[in-house]
Amino acid sequence: MAAQNNAPLPDGLEIAGYRIVKKIASGGFSIVYLAYDPDGVAVAIKEYLPSSLALRQPGELAPTVPRANLPVFRIGLKCFFEEGRALARISHPNVVSVLNFFRAHDTVYMVMAYESGHSLQEHIQRQRAKGGKVGEAFIRTIFIQVLKGLREVHANKLLHLDLKPANIYLRTDGTPMLLDFGAARQTVNNDMPTLAPMYTPGFAPPELYAKTGGLGPWSDVYSIGASMFACMVGSPPQPADQRKTGDKMAAHFDQLAGAYTPELVRLVSWCLMVDPLARPQSLFALQKVLQAAPPETPAPAPARRGIIDKLGGGLRGLVGRLGGAARRKAKAGPDTLV
Repeated sequence: MAAQNNAPLPDGLEIAGYRIVKKIASGGFSIVYLAYDPDGVAVAIKEYLPSSLALRQPGELAPTVPRANLPVFRIGLKCFFEEGRALARISHPNVVSVLNFFRAHDTVYMVMAYESGHSLQEHIQRQRAKGGKVGEAFIRTIFIQVLKGLREVHANKLLHLDLKPANIYLRTDGTPMLLDFGAARQTVNNDMPTLAPMYTPGFAPPELYAKTGGLGPWSDVYSIGASMFACMVGSPPQPADQRKTGDKMAAHFDQLAGAYTPELVRLVSWCLMVDPLARPQSLFALQKVLQAAPPETPAPAPARRGIIDKLGGGLRGLVGRLGGAARRKAKAGPDTLV
């Protein structure tokens, strides 16, 4: 995501009945603030402020938009406003709760419920820093809930289009919540004065790169698979545009064998198919596979070899003798089998 080079609103500013406390996040598309509503309840306020189109200097409240950027800025403003209105209709524990949206300072603001916690991306980084990995049970539990929230989003005729661990927020009780929808996340297309989708390499499906579109629920399915892959590996998959010329993902899936069950590895591989028609065509189908109780995660192959070597090959010999005995009984006929 592009850096935000605009000055944030000053701490303590009153805007539409809300008091800004401080900036808590920013990117090339928006700035997010911690604020208090008139009743003193903490909320998060997201301000539409694409840094590629508008500039706000310190001490200013309204951004300056060059005349050449005004058409694109206004289209993005309309998309952002409509996204807020659509999200406000969704009430689901695994989707960010939009409480209000309003116009001020020549832009639009989205008011959301404030939740304590951290992103899934931060969780992955913490596990890696400790020399560990994100466990399979955790991945299944989190993404079953993510899929429930995403199904509600799709039922309301919305796509997320920017699913990644940084946009999956884990509350302090461990439940996930979808954040930062990409339906209104747009950037300038250099070829023409219109809007083109902004994407995160590795997590974006191949159809998001194409000007012809073809976006649908299957596009979010790809990003779900990419997010699960990031949990397992610690980094995103190979970018989709590169996979079309030299796909290296098979080797990555081979390396995951032993660390995770074959069922989970196959599921992630299925979601990450380059061809949209080859992916799961419904979130429900994906959810059913995740909810299925997996067999016990196998121990890594090196650990098994170490045990056998420690026994001096005796186990291999025993297995060989038992196998030979079974074959001899089989040749003797069915009446001798026990």
